[in-house]
Amino acid sequence: MAPTKSGEFRVSTDVPDTVAVSGTLNFATAVSALAAMRSAFAKDDRHTLDLGGVDSCDSAGLACVLAALSEADQGGRRVTVSHVPAGMQALAQVCGVDPLLH
Repeated sequence: MAPTKSGEFRVSTDVPDTVAVSGTLNFATAVSALAAMRSAFAKDDRHTLDLGGVDSCDSAGLACVLAALSEADQGGRRVTVSHVPAGMQALAQVCGVDPLLH
């Protein structure tokens, strides 16, 4: 996965069974990131969301990730989250939604 510039995000499906997100998930990128994750999960039967490349995340970015997970679940697909960055994990814990990222 190529590096992203600050303020950008990328969704990749290069690894089998995985949707990998990198870059910034924030208010400015959340709508586009959610659309890209929806598209990536809809194309193939993918069961892992890899967040290891996320360099920053605010509450809108966290909401985007949770929405993608919820939509996958509603579609009958259980998605496992891997490599949750410490900042996102801390934000999820403060918001009381950290169990949803496991």
